[in-house]
Amino acid sequence: MIRRDLAAYAFLIPWAAGLILLVVAPLGWSLYLSFTDYDLLSSPRWIGPANYLELFTEDDRFVHSILITGGYVLVAVPLQLGAALAAALLLAKERRGKGLYRSLFYLPSLLAASVAVSITWRAMFDYGGPVNGVLGWFGVSERAWINDPSTVIWTIVALEVWRFGAPMVIFLAGLQQIPGELYEAAALDGAGRLRKFVSVTVPMLSPIVFFNLLLGIIGAFQTFAPAQLVGDGNGGPADSTLFYALNLYQQGFDHHRMGYASAMAWLMLIALAVVAAFLFRGSRRWVHYGDNT
Repeated sequence: MIRRDLAAYAFLIPWAAGLILLVVAPLGWSLYLSFTDYDLLSSPRWIGPANYLELFTEDDRFVHSILITGGYVLVAVPLQLGAALAAALLLAKERRGKGLYRSLFYLPSLLAASVAVSITWRAMFDYGGPVNGVLGWFGVSERAWINDPSTVIWTIVALEVWRFGAPMVIFLAGLQQIPGELYEAAALDGAGRLRKFVSVTVPMLSPIVFFNLLLGIIGAFQTFAPAQLVGDGNGGPADSTLFYALNLYQQGFDHHRMGYASAMAWLMLIALAVVAAFLFRGSRRWVHYGDNT
């Protein structure tokens, strides 16, 4: 028994070492840095909670980045999940070439996080891009969508929605687990397609919806590459793409205020923990698992 326990602990050593060296130690160091003035070149200087006080009392761009990111999450995540569910419902049916269609729909999730796709997306919505070309056929005048503060954020939202492949695959897996007998029973009761969707599909998929919603919110809060590359790289035009993660990056690496950036990172971590706790608590009312349906 002791030898087996020792063998188990020995196999856990690489995992424990990775956890301590790659997760716990960096977290502890960043927490310490959040209470210091650190410019990446000299030694950190302890200043107490001054970074946090400045964030809430003096930094207007910090508040603006929260509003930009919050609005983006509220719009982009539901649209992406809606597109993913619609595509999953279409691809769940038996049809020829469904494997090819599923691969094509999933492909954007593999590509959209890359720098090349973000740059291409910027070119698509710029002057002379294909988006303006298509809209020109319908009489819409040409414009630089990425240079207009009122429209650039929507190009980033469109990019996020286009990345619906990953949640789509999860929805597909959930749809395949719904027993066909439930639909047959609903049909015997006279339920049509819409009623089946509302009374059978949605309740049975509610754990999957919750899972995708949670991952989508966490990912959207950390949006960086699209804001950096589709926008002008500095949060413009007129700070309309000043996402929280981009603002954090600028504070840490452009302005050499790594202690200040660490404070922002910890506030993001706390905010995500609060949002996750709120979602888990609220999920009791609408998420139905197998033991309470």
